[in-house]
Amino acid sequence: MTVNPNPEDFDWSAAEAELTDAEVVDLDAARNRRASGPATVDTDDDGDVYEDAESIEDDAPVLGAPVDRPDDPGFTPPRPNRRPVLPQWAYTVRGWKAAIRHQLKDAGYVLAFHGVRVPKYGVKVALWAPVGLFRGTGRVLHWATAEEGNWALRQAAANRGEADVWLKLDARRQRQSTWRWWLLLGATLALTVAVLVLLYGPVPAWSQWSAIALAVGVLARAGRPDDRPITDRVTEATRYRKLTAELVRRGLTSLGIAAINSAVAKDPRAISFPMDIHRDGPGHLAVVDLPYGVEASEVVARRGKLASALRLPMDQVWPEPAEGHTGRLGLWVGYEPASAMKPPVWPLVRDGKVDVFSPFAFALTPRMEFVHVELMFRNWLFGGQPGSGKTFALRLLVLAASLDPRVELRGYELKGVGDFRVVEPLCAEYGNGFDDDTIARCAAFVDWLYEECRRRSKRIEHYAKLGKAPENKVTPELASLKGSGLHPLVAFIDEIQELFTHPKYGKAAGEILEKVIKLARALGIILLMGTQIPDKDSLPTGITRNVNTRFCLSVADQTANDMILGTSMYKRGYRSTVFRPVVEAGWGILAGFDKPAPRKSFYVDTNAAARVVERAMVLRGKAGTLPEPDSQTRDAAHIADVLADLAQIWPDGEDKAWNETLCANLRELRPDVYGGWESAQLTAALKPFPAVKVTDVGRRIDGKPVTRRGIARADVLAAIAERNHKRSGD
Repeated sequence: MTVNPNPEDFDWSAAEAELTDAEVVDLDAARNRRASGPATVDTDDDGDVYEDAESIEDDAPVLGAPVDRPDDPGFTPPRPNRRPVLPQWAYTVRGWKAAIRHQLKDAGYVLAFHGVRVPKYGVKVALWAPVGLFRGTGRVLHWATAEEGNWALRQAAANRGEADVWLKLDARRQRQSTWRWWLLLGATLALTVAVLVLLYGPVPAWSQWSAIALAVGVLARAGRPDDRPITDRVTEATRYRKLTAELVRRGLTSLGIAAINSAVAKDPRAISFPMDIHRDGPGHLAVVDLPYGVEASEVVARRGKLASALRLPMDQVWPEPAEGHTGRLGLWVGYEPASAMKPPVWPLVRDGKVDVFSPFAFALTPRMEFVHVELMFRNWLFGGQPGSGKTFALRLLVLAASLDPRVELRGYELKGVGDFRVVEPLCAEYGNGFDDDTIARCAAFVDWLYEECRRRSKRIEHYAKLGKAPENKVTPELASLKGSGLHPLVAFIDEIQELFTHPKYGKAAGEILEKVIKLARALGIILLMGTQIPDKDSLPTGITRNVNTRFCLSVADQTANDMILGTSMYKRGYRSTVFRPVVEAGWGILAGFDKPAPRKSFYVDTNAAARVVERAMVLRGKAGTLPEPDSQTRDAAHIADVLADLAQIWPDGEDKAWNETLCANLRELRPDVYGGWESAQLTAALKPFPAVKVTDVGRRIDGKPVTRRGIARADVLAAIAERNHKRSGD
């Protein structure tokens, strides 16, 4: 290609003619040819082959389809974060009650505050009302003269010697003054007539006194100095500061979380609010999207610092993870601290029944809303230091279970103070104390639970073959079926650390109870355990790993917190160490229902519990499930006679016997005592006697070996001799 060195000599007309005669290439057609097949080979007029650059096949590797799909004009995505038609609190009766209660409480406080100061206010009004009368009269007369502002202007004109200006200003003042005096005269006449009508006309007395009070109040307000108010301030500072976005941002940036502070320093909008801060029950809720990479649990773990930043008591500030993603925080701030809010009464105290297969009210949220829990298919673990309300929370579940007539109650309290004595009439087995005999009975009870699991597993298998247990677990129909043997069983052990730390029974009881927890959930057995010393010795890790529902009340340290709630729960922000014993009794972290959260169990004192037990006895009496007093296992003396009875009914000529054979003979001897006993009951009754070993006893029946649980006669005689020796030594 030859380049013209002198652009000024370039023939522009010839170039345009060449462009006009040039062939125009259809680019769209070329692209279509390239997309439909391989590159097209063309020849020129001389037969030489040439290739169009746009028709060359592109063999570059395909990295994948585009991930950003074009907008579909026919699809309208739903609006994110739609605001509710009504505020969240307005959807429940409790929300309305909470809002009305707060407003009435606040109004009542203000009325009471000013009511006791009425005499003081009366004296102030009496002092300032005459001053206001004279000041008001002077101001009205001064206004009628129209001298305000005009006098200064006239004086300035006189000082400058401008007579015409002075005359114009004075004429203007006279015009204004004339109509003001007439207006003042009319107002005076009208006021005089109004006063005469109020004093002597047919006007109710309350109208007269209201008018006098209003007039005196207006005069007193006009007469008092600006810095001397008649009424006192209700508070020197704001009792409740409404939650605002700026307040929330300030609180979050003061927590010392580096990721929040660095993100906000780069972009002040790193902390955002997907919805408006709104009223939620007796307080306000702020839903916050934290900066990228910050989890809500990090803020929950610093609840104390957040309360300090908001300048509010700790039990008035309740952060928790919100729905959506792990970086979304729900910050609820109450109108007043939770300790100052009056909790509602447990609804089951007055009336109502319970179905252990359905939820019932157990606790309250910081908003004082009901929290419903379930008993069936769950094992519960309660933990807390003395004064935390652990025992009352555990007893609350036992009281609820008693209101289901199908439920069999058995349990032990190893503290010995009788907190569960009120439910003893409803229990098929009950023990109270921390002596060796009671702990031995409790250990035997644990063995009995394991045997009961084995018996029930066979019943479940039987009904599953009949199609009545589709998921191989107890159903409401099986629980209600007479004679099924699968009725719900609630077994409670309070202060269970006394059993696990016992040198003789502790290790074996822990191992067996772990097996029970694994098996019992599907068999209709509900285990409730309470402890105040949660450590690896008093609470075996095999127990804590398999319990699916936990309620950790006030504890002293992180170790105890994680022993109850689970590993790393303290680091994730679920800390029961913030609750104070006695002062905040009943407050704790409830885990196992949705996400862990702070909850307060209902407080039911012994008198209220007695009323619940009375209703439960009536329900069980009608259903025929109230235990007979003579059949309840209350002390070791009752089961001690088993040894003598076994020696009396022992089959002749046999050194060892099966438990089922012995139970049949015992029922014949004392049907009122041993009626309904099976192998598991006999094993549990022999637990306090270490000399009697329950082992596998083999026999041959019809030429086939059969092995069942049984005992040896020599062991029974040895246990009797040991007992008699102890009694003679006493």
